[in-house]
Amino acid sequence: MPRGVVPRQPARTGRQDKVGGTQSGGTRSGRVGIDVRASLPRGKSRSPSRGTAPVAAPEERRKATAKPEHVSTARIKGYNPVAPERIAEILKRLDQRYPAVTCALTHASAWELLVATILSAQSTDVNVNRVTPELFRKYPTVEAFAVLSPEQLEPDVRSTGFFRNKSKSVVGAAKRIVAEFGGQVPDEMEKLLSLPGVARKTANVVLGTWFKKAEGVVVDTHVHRISRRLELTKENDPQKIEQDLMGIIPREKWILFSHQIIWHGRSLCIARKPRCEECPLENICHAGDKTWSTVDMHPEAKV
Repeated sequence: MPRGVVPRQPARTGRQDKVGGTQSGGTRSGRVGIDVRASLPRGKSRSPSRGTAPVAAPEERRKATAKPEHVSTARIKGYNPVAPERIAEILKRLDQRYPAVTCALTHASAWELLVATILSAQSTDVNVNRVTPELFRKYPTVEAFAVLSPEQLEPDVRSTGFFRNKSKSVVGAAKRIVAEFGGQVPDEMEKLLSLPGVARKTANVVLGTWFKKAEGVVVDTHVHRISRRLELTKENDPQKIEQDLMGIIPREKWILFSHQIIWHGRSLCIARKPRCEECPLENICHAGDKTWSTVDMHPEAKV
């Protein structure tokens, strides 16, 4: 033994020092490099992420933590996240889980849907649905909204947040609809986009849900997040995400797909803690921020 080198001694507590793993296979303790694999008997499984801890049964591991014990981030050779076969499988599973979902905003006309969608920005559908019944009872027609000032409407929509801007948008849209479209909500994209407070998301909701016209894909926060997790897009801008989705989702599925993804985002694919173990898409989803996975995870596939 070289002079000055002291053999490493076991801890007095009877516990070994914690061993950290690396993706390359090498493992190191806090001070001295130790190849844990070298101490394993031949023929035994050598997982760099497990160190010297005993291997638990799969069911026990699943209950103990939502995160998989070891995840490789290597790409599958030839993997194409937007391959037609993968898109078809995603749509099939969404159809099985959410066969007939539609917009969750309560409405009885195109105008009511337009107002509810404007109010839903930075708010929840549940909150908007609490506000709109009394709102539409108080102002039953688009003409009733058109004679208001934004300040008059503000108290009625205050609880939805950003109430000053929303009041201006709703009143402005009502005035233009009365003045330019005979009191009828237009059913064309360009005309809808000319209304105050109406961007493509709101226009797509009204066109798809009320008029049954597939002119685009609704991109709200759920669609934005889940499309990136599923690697259907790498974009962050809603309009670019919409263009990507329109290029890979069949047009006849645009309306239903949006509703399905929105419902999926509320029930399972939650922003901060997705319920991956219950997800019907789990084994074809490689999102880098999954809470549990049976497949390789791709670091760039996340919000």
